[in-house]
Amino acid sequence: MLDLANTYGQTRAQNVAAGAAGGIAVDWALAQVGTPYVWGGETLGVDFDCSGLVQAAYKAAGITLPRVAQNQYDAAAKLGPGDPLQPGDLVFFSNGPTDVTHVGIYIGNSQMVDAPHTGADVRVEPTPTTPGATWGDEVVAGVTDPAA
Repeated sequence: MLDLANTYGQTRAQNVAAGAAGGIAVDWALAQVGTPYVWGGETLGVDFDCSGLVQAAYKAAGITLPRVAQNQYDAAAKLGPGDPLQPGDLVFFSNGPTDVTHVGIYIGNSQMVDAPHTGADVRVEPTPTTPGATWGDEVVAGVTDPAA
């Protein structure tokens, strides 16, 4: 009976990912929606930049990631073309293959949670997931699974 009651307290991502690290990271990041973007920000409830949000979300899930987006991209297992994305996968954006400039946490349905830029708050927004696809002035550099 207690197990059934506990399922009502779970968010959708935890149910989808069955409590896996990716689902925990998604839920943690979604709880930060509305937190202001600040370059270099990494303070819970105060400010985040994109990679600070990702690092903190995965720390909450028990996974240590590097601090900056390029290093996060370099450190994680890359998904191949056609691999299905799961909640918690990381979508990276760049101006070139060695110039990763942004990262978001995939939440499903072509959406990500990210800390997008100065003047914005952590938010959920649409994202392309195919490497080479455009997103504003940038392109998708790749997708990784930090829990792999």
